[in-house]
Amino acid sequence: MSVSAFASNDAFPQILKAWRSKRRLSQLELALQSGVSQRHVSFLESGRAKPSRTMIMQLSETLEVPLRERNDWLVAAGFAPVFRARPLDDPQMTQIMNAVRIMLKNHEPFPALAIDRAWNIRLANQPFENLGAMMGDDIWSRLGGGERNLMRLFFHPNGVKPFVTNWASIAPLLWHRAQREAETLGGAEMKAVLADLAQYQDAETLWSAEDSALVPVLPLTMQKDGMHVSFFTVIATFGTAQDVTADELRIETFFPADEATDRLFKGAQA
Repeated sequence: MSVSAFASNDAFPQILKAWRSKRRLSQLELALQSGVSQRHVSFLESGRAKPSRTMIMQLSETLEVPLRERNDWLVAAGFAPVFRARPLDDPQMTQIMNAVRIMLKNHEPFPALAIDRAWNIRLANQPFENLGAMMGDDIWSRLGGGERNLMRLFFHPNGVKPFVTNWASIAPLLWHRAQREAETLGGAEMKAVLADLAQYQDAETLWSAEDSALVPVLPLTMQKDGMHVSFFTVIATFGTAQDVTADELRIETFFPADEATDRLFKGAQA
């Protein structure tokens, strides 16, 4: 939720209440977890008390508010934002990006990529690029140009849906994951992507997943021109990020879900 959504002097009380509700906490629960009195939380939400910068940081940390939105909290309460959003090529991001590149490289021969909170691809290793090429050399241009976005890759009419053999199981889980992230991370960018793609979706497909509870992790299974691949993914984040860009980066690593996929990608590296 951004500051621009609030035009009155009640901006901070509304933001605080919205995020507390988003985390499904009562005022008492927030007070206990943050070490602030329930009375003071109540006064902050009603506008009877004005927050200090320290109080904003304390409450936003307790509510696990992303750094981008913590800046919104500060601005709404009359303070300057404190968290920068450095571009990936900023000198101060060098060590972080080196770590990301090492993680992507070390995951070879299997695919791995770094995405932002809207699932735009920021970095990818060669096996991921090879996986995309299996779906067609023009796969990204077929999606309308712009950022290479994973949600568009799956849910755009010209995307990979025809090649996903377990679409009825995997599509609802991917869509709901994106919705949850957009909500819990305050992701206006992802909400915009979802709104654009929603027009192409079959409601029955998105809301009625096939029973997949018998497997520990649901794989993504694709087949094209006789080639079959099956992966499950693991997501990693930076645990102590103090920069908006670093805070929003996700490292998604693909692991083979069957021996055939394992042999295929290991053989491609040989």
